Amino acid sequence: MVVGADVVLRGYSGYNTRSALMVKEKAFPPSESGGAPLAVTVFFGANDASLPDRYAAFLHVPLDEYKQNLIAIVAFLKKKMRPEIYLFGDSITEGSFTNGGWGASLANHFSRTADVVLRGYSGYNTRWALMVKEKVLPPAESGGAPLAVTVFFGANDASLPDRYSAFQHVPLDEYKQNLVAIVAFLKKQWASTRIILITPPPIDEAARILHPYVPNPSGLPERTNEVAGRYAKECVAAAAECGVAVIDIWEKMQKLPNWEKTYLSDGLHLTPNGNKVVFEEVIAQLKDQKISPDNLPPDLPLFSQIDPNDPVKSFQNL
Repeated sequence: MVVGADVVLRGYSGYNTRSALMVKEKAFPPSESGGAPLAVTVFFGANDASLPDRYAAFLHVPLDEYKQNLIAIVAFLKKKMRPEIYLFGDSITEGSFTNGGWGASLANHFSRTADVVLRGYSGYNTRWALMVKEKVLPPAESGGAPLAVTVFFGANDASLPDRYSAFQHVPLDEYKQNLVAIVAFLKKQWASTRIILITPPPIDEAARILHPYVPNPSGLPERTNEVAGRYAKECVAAAAECGVAVIDIWEKMQKLPNWEKTYLSDGLHLTPNGNKVVFEEVIAQLKDQKISPDNLPPDLPLFSQIDPNDPVKSFQNL
């Protein structure tokens, strides 16, 4: 599911089917705003089933109304509403929605305020990313500009040209120019969108020998930390040239003790601790650019804002 579809969260603490029915137009985009979703789960009932003579009585929905509300929701369903944050990158981005991943943590961090949209492509380099950018990122006329886009490439570009991953290699000067071109494309699409480049991570060469992707009779790593560092420096230089933010994960991670085993699972990809480092760096950069849950209004009334004596009034004039 990571490569094939985006999973978009629409969860509202304390809501019942009555309140869900009242906010459905706000919670989902109009049909003309884009393609229909592949699927929608509708998971209500725990609050509807609150007993009418106990302290959560204001959440109670009679059984027959509950059923009719579900029928009405199903009859309505289409799709969008929150601002979005796009994550564009290689396998380190693709895997960011796994348990403990930095993308999943970001989605949780912005729950109820922004949707985090995954555009991660395992094995891709900046050359390939440049070729598919129009396909993977929506055209400007399709809707509002995203709040931010992270661009996290370089680990594959930095593959050595004389080792088994040579087909992923992109020369250093081309890598920088590809990043500049990707940023230029994003700026042209969405002038207001904040762009954050992320350097490739450091490489633990001993672990890369132990975890090759294919048979490796040479016994040599297909990446080295020294070469990854050169690409990290060019990523930082590209960000400076373009006037956008950058996170130097290559440098930051190596300042931490025992980084090879604590933050890298196979000498390249991230452990849960490594994902936490990226997550914390990304939210810090976003916060510096005034993008945080504190600065974004919840899309719909919070449970704490619903008047137990008159719940309906909380959903009027949305």
